[in-house]
Amino acid sequence: MDILRIATSGSVDDGKSTLIGRLLYETGQVPTDRMQQIEESSKRRGLSFTDLSLLTDGLISEREQGITIDVAHIYFHTPARKYIIADTPGHEEYTRNMVTGASQSEVAITLIDARYGMLEQTRRHLHIAHLLKMSNLIVAINKMDLVGYERSAFEAIKSEVESYVNQLGASFTLHFIPMSALHGEGVTAFKDGLSWYQGAPLLDILESIKPRNIINAEGQTNFQVQQVLRPRGGDDPDFRGYAGSLRTGSIRVGDEIQVLSTGKSSTVVGVHKWGTELNASGPDQALTVLLADDIDLRRGDALIAKENDLATSRRMTASICWMDEQPMTSRKKYIYQQGSFSTKIMVDQIQGTVNLKNGELKSNHQVLLNEIAKATFKSASAIPAIEYQEGNSTGAFALIDEQSLNTVAVGFAERFA
Repeated sequence: MDILRIATSGSVDDGKSTLIGRLLYETGQVPTDRMQQIEESSKRRGLSFTDLSLLTDGLISEREQGITIDVAHIYFHTPARKYIIADTPGHEEYTRNMVTGASQSEVAITLIDARYGMLEQTRRHLHIAHLLKMSNLIVAINKMDLVGYERSAFEAIKSEVESYVNQLGASFTLHFIPMSALHGEGVTAFKDGLSWYQGAPLLDILESIKPRNIINAEGQTNFQVQQVLRPRGGDDPDFRGYAGSLRTGSIRVGDEIQVLSTGKSSTVVGVHKWGTELNASGPDQALTVLLADDIDLRRGDALIAKENDLATSRRMTASICWMDEQPMTSRKKYIYQQGSFSTKIMVDQIQGTVNLKNGELKSNHQVLLNEIAKATFKSASAIPAIEYQEGNSTGAFALIDEQSLNTVAVGFAERFA
């Protein structure tokens, strides 16, 4: 059965957790005893309604404050497919959690409070969805009951979002839905309040979106080595396997491959997955590859098809989302981490930070917490010159502080020199 990965986004109190709770409830995913617990908890809080957000806000601090802090992954299914929803926080303080949750998703649901329209955090989340090259963006204009279900309120926000997305030059497909997640309007069906809207409810739109593989199967073969396996025992004391993940393309027995960093070549003589021998494998797979020759390989090395000319570079331009309280400045050095490959990297020049009002770059000499920026980098070792595209995680990377070893940024490669 297909799996569609979704991330919620938007500003704080726009109703993300309530929407997910409503979706779970209306698709029959909530056991009776669990629903009774939620109803009793809502009464203890003095609420006149059943607070479905309690189905997703699992941390004590989340329930006390009525906000989402951590990323919760929620699983549900319909007869058509399975779904994994990353319920991400709306507070600016937890933007890093939102980026983490959205990074493995292919669809974003951005909620907007119909009373307030787009806020700064809404724009930030839209920009992040653009950087992640989401295939579809669903804009749920929520809390329509608090504006009397007025069509004019929906149309005004819709126009505002379309204008901002056009300024970004984003390529995702846009879907707009008027909604009241609290009352169940627009989630799986439309009721009396939104009878003027002729479009499909949220669940119907989700059912219509065709899932994609997180890794592009038609890309060039790129197998990243994570560990060299030498058990030195059993039936084959000379066994040497290279465990890792196939990031793009395919790999099969008989393929001629080469090591990206050294150009040394060999032939694939075995492909194993969980102890089972395969003739071939597609992308997004954890595998063990056996080669005809004992090549010096180590963690972080990449195997590519021998006929491919996958370029490498030490200069890169990338967009980054900054996640550290210490600002990023020019000439600062970090650890570049991409899969199991790492190398030292230096900020060559900060080209600018993003003005969230219009999506344009503004000149700046540093990048502060939660800012989005564009910069050029120089790396100590050559890195694969692969630009970040939809479905291609090879072009995404993390920056790690050399002293604290904290992840300080995520980045998306745009150009190599």
